[in-house]
Amino acid sequence: MTVQKKIEGDPRSQVVATVELKKIGNSTGVILPKEVMARLNLSAGDKFFATLTPEGGIRFTPYDPDFEKAMKVARRGMKIYRNALAELAK
Repeated sequence: MTVQKKIEGDPRSQVVATVELKKIGNSTGVILPKEVMARLNLSAGDKFFATLTPEGGIRFTPYDPDFEKAMKVARRGMKIYRNALAELAK
């Protein structure tokens, strides 16, 4: 038998909705209420990301860490080649 650590809730957070797990074939699916889908700006078939919080919880977000990393590289390149890009835009 495994001992589970009790995770204290963040007093600043509030319950937005109840999420349900359903058996779908050999997998398990998460059923999100339409309010949560609207809040995350998601529709059926979209991808979103689950990240672990320092408190031991899970945060669902449409934020893509790989996209953010690529944008950081792009911003750096745009800063370095600002003059050349401005000339090309003419």
